[in-house]
Amino acid sequence: MGGSVSPRSHGSGKALELALAYALIFTVLFLTHAPLLRLPYFWDEAGYFIPAAYDLLHTGSLIPHSTLSNAHPPLVMVWLAFWWKFSAFTPAVTRTAMLMLAAFALLGLWRLAREVAGPQVAIATVLCTGLYPVFFAQSSLAHLDMAAAALTLWGLAMYVERRWAATLVFFALAPLAKETAIVTPMALLLWELVCPRLDHSSRLKGEGVCLYGSKRHALSFLLCLVPLLIWFTYHHHRTGFYLGNPQYLRYNLRATLNPLRILLALLLRLWHVFGYLNLFLLVLGAADAMTHAPLQESDGSQRPRIPINVQLVFAVVLVANVIAESVLGGAVLARYMLPVVPLAILVCISTMRRRVRQWTWLVALSCAAFVVQLFIAPPYRIAPEDTLLYRDYVLLHKHAADELAARYPHGPILTAWPASDELTRPFLGYVKKPLEVVRIENFSPAELERAAQMRDPFEAAYLFTTKWQPPYPVLSGLFLGKPLQERFFDYHEDLMPERAAVLLSGRVFDYQNRNNEWIALISIEKIEDARMQTPQKLRVMPPHSF
Repeated sequence: MGGSVSPRSHGSGKALELALAYALIFTVLFLTHAPLLRLPYFWDEAGYFIPAAYDLLHTGSLIPHSTLSNAHPPLVMVWLAFWWKFSAFTPAVTRTAMLMLAAFALLGLWRLAREVAGPQVAIATVLCTGLYPVFFAQSSLAHLDMAAAALTLWGLAMYVERRWAATLVFFALAPLAKETAIVTPMALLLWELVCPRLDHSSRLKGEGVCLYGSKRHALSFLLCLVPLLIWFTYHHHRTGFYLGNPQYLRYNLRATLNPLRILLALLLRLWHVFGYLNLFLLVLGAADAMTHAPLQESDGSQRPRIPINVQLVFAVVLVANVIAESVLGGAVLARYMLPVVPLAILVCISTMRRRVRQWTWLVALSCAAFVVQLFIAPPYRIAPEDTLLYRDYVLLHKHAADELAARYPHGPILTAWPASDELTRPFLGYVKKPLEVVRIENFSPAELERAAQMRDPFEAAYLFTTKWQPPYPVLSGLFLGKPLQERFFDYHEDLMPERAAVLLSGRVFDYQNRNNEWIALISIEKIEDARMQTPQKLRVMPPHSF
């Protein structure tokens, strides 16, 4: 009796291990993100997610009223409102709450990797994923993708551990964080129905291709649809729309259903999963490792691989998400791939450990490359939110807001979204009192020409980077080409400040540039000639996607 361990004590020990691992992961994330915690809100945070959570905090409504509802499920907004309610409404609280979700995602990845590939691969996978620039940057940003990734990874961990009830709980919660997370359980449903037929014809030695192969298990994935359907029904009851307002639906679905556009988006998605921001180093390392024979452990046994049936599950989930995100969503952002990029990292590291003796050096090289990419911009176009470029953006916009509030407290100020929200909504952290703004779509020559013809004068113009460009591009043209980017991916070129000032009959009195993120403030001379016609009001739609 003295040497036996009761099931209860074993379970308590495992829970303590998870708690300690979570505490360690969260502490490291908190310390490495400490300089970022007090930054005002950035881009889509300011445009939708923070206002939606702010409305929930002050009105208790799951449907935002200070911004058009996009039908995004409310789980992340509820999470933020909870912490604001019992702590404080500050960016530091918001970003700490998001770091808690990021730590939970890494904990789920650690548990999944340890189960299928062992503790060494698990540690290396968590380290690589945590340092991967997109994951690192998104860890403290108030977007939906980190929560969806966390719940998806935990669902997969429970799935391979054959904890069926927990699997369904996590996969049912994930779509309440972001609706596209429903793709994973639906893909697994189809896989569980198909794989028994493949199992019968499989010639793999002693390994089946199915984890379950049960129709009952497969159909139970339909339960994951229930919470999401309830939410859409409630949203329709309150707003009259199931999937968001008509403009949002048109941008994210109707405008994307073009075969050429889907093909181009598919290429971008594959790039995001296998090459983006130095991910290609891990992929090339794994590809080279496949040319070597498996190594032996110290006991003479062959180093293990991830079981084939688990690798097939990862492949099904990855392919399903890549295809879904290529069809849905107007914006093709790298953060949408956060639920599946860790799976690619896990498979690459497991492959290298199995076949290369110096695999730890390859992992260290990849981690170093990720850190470098966080601070040094790549020679191709990226979204600033994918690296610490977003910090440069926020600091510049805070400087611009301070200058405009001091010089033009009554406005009006010409600018575009999201600066228009930054100047009119003090709770976003840029101004103490709202300023009057005149909104235009962007800073393309056509839009600024329209602005120059406005009958009602504005005192100043606030221009900034809306499409970041690398300072030293490797190629003179854009990836996929400028015409295709303009046709399918909302690309435009911002007019440079000096030319914009001439067009608006003004002068640049403040210009700041950090890593090719820039802001320009232009004072406008009074023009008595009111011969021009006032253009119709423009409705600015933030570039949200599913």
